[in-house]
Amino acid sequence: MVCLLRLCSEHKLNCIFLAEIPRPAPALLRLWCAPSTASRLAGESRPVLRFPRASSPVLRSPLRRAPSPPLGGKRAPGRRFPRLPQARRDPRVGGVSRSRSAGLTKLPVASRALRSFLAGVSERGWAGMGKLLALALVGIVVALIGERIVSVRNSICASREVQPKRLPSCHLVKGIEFGSEDIDILPNGLAFISSGLKFPALKSFAPDKSGEILLMDLNDKNPRPTELRISRGFDVASFNPHGISTFIDKDDTVYLFVVNHPQHKSTVELFQFVEEDNSLVHLRTIRHELLTSVNDIVALGTDSFYATNDSYFTEPILTFLAIFLGLPWTNVVYYSPKEVKEVAKGFYIANGINISPNKQYVYVADAQGHNIHVFEKHANSSLTPMKVLQLDTLVDNISIDPDTGDLWVGCSPNGKKLFFYDPENPPGSEVLRIQDILSEKPTVTQVYVDDGSELQGSSVAAVHANKLLVGTIFHRALSCDL
Repeated sequence: MVCLLRLCSEHKLNCIFLAEIPRPAPALLRLWCAPSTASRLAGESRPVLRFPRASSPVLRSPLRRAPSPPLGGKRAPGRRFPRLPQARRDPRVGGVSRSRSAGLTKLPVASRALRSFLAGVSERGWAGMGKLLALALVGIVVALIGERIVSVRNSICASREVQPKRLPSCHLVKGIEFGSEDIDILPNGLAFISSGLKFPALKSFAPDKSGEILLMDLNDKNPRPTELRISRGFDVASFNPHGISTFIDKDDTVYLFVVNHPQHKSTVELFQFVEEDNSLVHLRTIRHELLTSVNDIVALGTDSFYATNDSYFTEPILTFLAIFLGLPWTNVVYYSPKEVKEVAKGFYIANGINISPNKQYVYVADAQGHNIHVFEKHANSSLTPMKVLQLDTLVDNISIDPDTGDLWVGCSPNGKKLFFYDPENPPGSEVLRIQDILSEKPTVTQVYVDDGSELQGSSVAAVHANKLLVGTIFHRALSCDL
C-alpha cells in the first residue's frame, strides 16, 4: 500500500485528501497541483495534491467531499471532484445504514414511527389529524377518571366487608336516636354527647330537628341521657353540633367547646357547664378565616384549642372534587385570642384530634388516609411530626384513656355504605384500641365490629371505669361493659 500522507510529507504538499491506494494505482493516478493560498501569499510555489473522479478505479475508499480549488487554481478539463457515498454505520449500535444505490435501508423504531406518523398526516390531512388528537385526548381523560375512581374506592374501603365481633355485655342507649357523633367524658364519669349532626352527603334521621348536647352519668346503674338546656341568647334553632372537647379550669369550672355548623358554616361555641341545673351558659362564638371547615377540636385552655379542618373548600362540590382528586390539603389550626396559625398540614381528610394525658403529644386522624399522625407539642403550641400509624379503616374521633394513655378510635369500615346509605345494607361500625402508640410496634386491637345490624356508622369510642360508650354519626349509641 502506498500512503498519500507519506507522499505529501516528502514533497511538502498541502494534502486535501488522504487515502490508501492499491499498488497498481500510482500508474493510473493523475495528479495536478496548485499553490496553496498561504504559499502564494508567501511568494512560494507549493503544489496542492488533488484527486480525480470518484468513479475512477483508483478511489474506492469513503472520502469527504473536496473543497473548491484554491484561489488562482483552475479546474482540470473534464475533471470533477468526487461525489462520495454516505458513511456506513453499524446498525447494531443504533446507526443509520445507507448505500448509494439503495438509499435508506434501516431506521431506529422511533424514526420509523415518526416517518409513518408524518406520512399518515399528509394522507389524511389536518382534519384527520384533529380527530386523531381528539380521540387520544378522550382516551387519556377516560383513563385518568378510571384511575381516580379506583383510587377513591380504595380510600373509602368500598369493597370491605366485616364479620361481627361483639362484646358480651352491650345494649343500645335509650334516648339517643339521631346520632352521637362525639363523646367526651369527665374524670367524674359525666359524659357529654353531641347529637343531631346534619352533614353534607351523610344520612340524617331527623333533618328538621336542631342538634343538642346530651349528658349521661356513667356512675348510675342504668344511665339515661338528658338534654342540656342552653342559656338564652343562643340560636338553638340553627344548632348543628359536631366535635366537642372539655376543659377543667383550676377552680374546677368545666368549659365545653363545641364545633357548630349553622347554615353549614363553621364556628366554635364556648360554653360553661353548670352542673346544679344541667345547663350550658353560652360565653362566646369563635370565627376565624383559618377555621373554614372544622371537624373536631381539643381544648388546651379556657380560650385556646387545636382544631382540624376536614376540607380545604367550603363549597360541597369543591370538597367532593378534592376528595376525588386525592388532594392532601386539609390541616390543623391552633387558636388563641393572641395567635391563630396553621400547625400541621398534608392530610386528605383531617378528622379526630386529641392530646395525651401529659399534654406532650397530639394525635390526628386522617380518615381518607387510614392513619393516625403523632405530633410532639412544643411550648409555643407548634407541632413536630413524629410518626404515622397506618390502619386499614376510616378513622374518625379519638378518645384517650386517662389512666393508660391508650387511644380508642371510632371507625367506619366501609365508607361507600356510609355515603350512599341503603337501609337494606347499612354501614357498619368498628372500634379500635391502640396501645403503646409511641413505641416501634404499637398494639392495635379490634375491640368491637358490627355489620350495621346493631350499630350503624360508628364515629367515636370513649371509656370510663370499665365502661365503653360507642357513638355514631346519625344512628344510636352503644354502652358495653369491658
